[in-house]
Amino acid sequence: MPKRTSRKAVDRLRHRDYKNAAQHFYEAAEIAMNYSYWTAAGVLIVHSAIAYADAISIKLSGQKSSGENHEDSIVLLDEVVADGDTKKNAINQLRRIIEENTKVSYSGDLYRAILISELWKRLERFRKWAISILER
Repeated sequence: MPKRTSRKAVDRLRHRDYKNAAQHFYEAAEIAMNYSYWTAAGVLIVHSAIAYADAISIKLSGQKSSGENHEDSIVLLDEVVADGDTKKNAINQLRRIIEENTKVSYSGDLYRAILISELWKRLERFRKWAISILER
């Protein structure tokens, strides 16, 4: 039986708003990294990835995850995107970003430069895939 996730209906045209928010988080993360604000950059990277995932889910299904568990966005994204060569890798990138966020959020640790470098690479890979779907 598939995992039950919280979802809400969203007008499909709103996917553009979520894509724009994702891009704003992306650009703000880049600025934060330039100033060595690693924790701020980490939070912005996570929010950018989630906003890209929401944009895709909204565009393809008219739904977005609505629960507090960010992993719900992974489940929904996996359901609404057709299988393809790059889907598994892209979803894995998103999963790893969210896993790192969960570790930092509950450990009391701060993001460090080395972790941000890895998260940024993952976001770049996920973002490229997300934009390819959003621009179709």
